[in-house]
Amino acid sequence: MTKTTTTVTEIRKEQRDTALTEALAYLWERSVRASHHFLKEGDIASLKPYVKEALLTIDTLLLARNGQECAAFCGIQDSKIEMLFAAPEFFGKGIGRQLVGIAVKEHGATLVDVNEQNPHAAGFYRHMGFEEYRRDETDDQGNPFPILRMRLK
Repeated sequence: MTKTTTTVTEIRKEQRDTALTEALAYLWERSVRASHHFLKEGDIASLKPYVKEALLTIDTLLLARNGQECAAFCGIQDSKIEMLFAAPEFFGKGIGRQLVGIAVKEHGATLVDVNEQNPHAAGFYRHMGFEEYRRDETDDQGNPFPILRMRLK
């Protein structure tokens, strides 16, 4: 694994504008297409508005940049990592590990939900010290995508 040097900044709610939201929603879509192979086009289209809303309203939004390029982002709400997505060209470069480390150490994150059908993500969080404590048959929108509820050991 080749590590990438990134800078991470917290983006306050008042700093989140349409351009940033659109850029991060595009990053989310590229990441999902590269990692969530169980999702169909219609699923991605129906989830995108939720993602845009979450980007605007989530309490803590961390943005990792490689130079001026948005490489990844992480959203934290009430001690839970609600979203962590990296641009595909930054997969395996240590950015996710960096963001989770900040989420845990600086923002008290101890929980995360992972799609069971994305075993790479579940393995990543296990490697980061999380363990499954519950499995739900559907996601929070009622879609038939099993969710692994995980917490920090």
